[in-house]
Formats: sequence, structure tokens, C-alpha cells
Amino acid sequence: MTTRYTRDHEWIRLDGDVATIGISDYAQEQLGDVVYVELPAVGKSFDKGAEAAVVESVKAASEIFAPVAGEVVEVNAALDAEPGTVNNSPEGDGWFMKLKVTNAADVNELMDGDTYEAFLETI
Repeated sequence: MTTRYTRDHEWIRLDGDVATIGISDYAQEQLGDVVYVELPAVGKSFDKGAEAAVVESVKAASEIFAPVAGEVVEVNAALDAEPGTVNNSPEGDGWFMKLKVTNAADVNELMDGDTYEAFLETI
């Protein structure tokens, strides 16, 4: 399962037609200590690029955008009690939501890990 990234620092892993989505390690470092995550409702649909969630830290609040179009099939409810999981495991246990992807080709438009690392060097 390959991880892809957006310019807004979301990551996505596609398993069949279901994509797991979260924020990158870089994003959580920029945010600082995450204190709250607002997740979408299961069943809600998003267009690619639409605001899908909000993460709040001691420094700022930031929108999380849907890297692909799809319908929410699961959210990481554990983040309600432990939002700091986003800091401790941003690309693992700190995932935000799972979307049933409408158009799998959207994933191919995102950056692979090497391209994302190169992108970070330009920031």
C-alpha cells in the first residue's frame, strides 16, 4: 500500500477502493501539540479538495482537505479522547478518516514519498 501526499500535507493510502487519510509528520510538527480534532460524519461525501475535518493545536486551527472525492465510511473515534495521537503517530494510529473513493485516478495525481520530500525542501 503506497502512501501519497498533497501539497496541503495530507497523506492517503488506498486499499482497494477505500482510502485512509491523515496529516503528514511535517504537518503535525508545524501545528505543535494537537488538542482537538473535528471529524466528519460517517456517510458524508466530499469533492476532491473540499474541507473534510479540522485539527486544532495549541498554536492554531487548520483545515484538513479531502485529497480525493469520496464518502466517509469510518472515522478515527479514538482521536476524540486522545487527539495527541496525531502528534505521536501522524502516519499510523493518528489517521483521521477512511473514504470510499469515487475516482481512484485522483490518487495518481498526488505526490509519492520522494516527490513529497523534495517538495518539503522547497518550503
